[in-house]
Amino acid sequence: MASERIQRQIDRLLDEAEEAVNQGDWALAQARSGTVLALDPENVDALTYLAAAQRTGGASPAVVLQPKNAETPPIELQPTSAPSASGPEAERRQLTVMFCDLQGSTALSQQLDPEELKNVIRSYQEVCDGAVARFEGHIAKYLGDGLLVYFGYPQAHEDDPQRGVRAGLAIVEEMGALNARLKADKNIELAVRIGVHTGLVVAGEMGSGDSVEALAIVGETPNIAARLQEAAEPNSVVISDITASLVQGFFICESLGFHELKGISQPMELSGVSSESGAQTRFDVISTRGLTPLVGREQELGLLMARWEHVEEGLGQAVFLVRGEAGIGKSRLLQAINDRLAGRTHYLQEHRCSPYHQNNALFPIIESLESWRGFQREDNPEERILKLEQLLEDYSVPTIEALPLLAELLSIPLDAHYPKLDLSPQRQRQKTMELLVDGLTTTAFGYFRRHSLGRPEHVGISWFSS
Repeated sequence: MASERIQRQIDRLLDEAEEAVNQGDWALAQARSGTVLALDPENVDALTYLAAAQRTGGASPAVVLQPKNAETPPIELQPTSAPSASGPEAERRQLTVMFCDLQGSTALSQQLDPEELKNVIRSYQEVCDGAVARFEGHIAKYLGDGLLVYFGYPQAHEDDPQRGVRAGLAIVEEMGALNARLKADKNIELAVRIGVHTGLVVAGEMGSGDSVEALAIVGETPNIAARLQEAAEPNSVVISDITASLVQGFFICESLGFHELKGISQPMELSGVSSESGAQTRFDVISTRGLTPLVGREQELGLLMARWEHVEEGLGQAVFLVRGEAGIGKSRLLQAINDRLAGRTHYLQEHRCSPYHQNNALFPIIESLESWRGFQREDNPEERILKLEQLLEDYSVPTIEALPLLAELLSIPLDAHYPKLDLSPQRQRQKTMELLVDGLTTTAFGYFRRHSLGRPEHVGISWFSS
């Protein structure tokens, strides 16, 4: 299901396509409809506008378009003059390009029957499709067993370089699960190499006749991304110095030195990306380097500290919302509160929303639980189950009832020691929410009991941020 941001873009493009149809600008109508279909392949309105544009040459017969809403009367478009000779103008924009390639595909083709090879490559492409879609990139081309992917076109985000690198890491990680299946079924393993580069391109329609490409780019950026992929080790992500400067602090990177890239005049410094750093916002990155003094927020800081002092006196308090424009200092204010509480007994939980997990409402809780229990990327299911068992034991929570709920929430497969959940989705969600709420209060109570506070049930600090 498209996000609200994508839906707004689709609505805008459909309005432009309809206006172009009404004005007889069939080239523009076709371009706008094609862009919508790249975002939503089953969009009925876009298919209708595109069909109208493709049917029409010079003067057009009357065309009737039936909108999605069956109650709305059809729109009749009268004959118009010949379409404009010029299509939509090309535009300059900064783009992050990822090139992903399957290593050793030639040798693989000698091992497998062509039908088997097709299925294997399709499985690999499905892994890539899922990772790219999660970070709202656009797969521009399938080049044999390679993929050319755009981040920033046709849909732009302020963090497209991050999205490109995260998608690359996600592909490498998810190839592990695919390889486990392929090893068991066919005794083969796949390896991918990924290059990511950010730079200026000219984006727009390219080609002619039946070979028109509506979302094409021109420039050295895709060529550099392909060369970076060639320099990568199997199952690794390599980024250029430009991309590295844009994602600094969000990932753990290792400099690979300067490399001569084929067709590129100057040597480029490359970096290998091993994992995410855990930083989710620019504030997280900046705070590791030291923060400037908080200025002009005495009133807000005083209000929040007054609420906390009431809490210490045993009067439960809640501040439901700190709201302001992006960059105005909300995170800085919360950090200042945490700094003020240094040396004073308090229990802190912080949960962050993420634009990369919009379809998972409980993602902030899941991430917090995984971080709190010290889950590592390399942990196997048995190790994660042991950590959950220890957590539940520490707080005297019945393991046999609670652990299956937490394991399901954290996508951890259970062994035979625990019964499979036999609950409806609604009932399972309700019991999971009850467990999380009970866990929050029990955790805070246990913490303050150990610190000998008089009224532990009233003392704690927790916030969500986005």
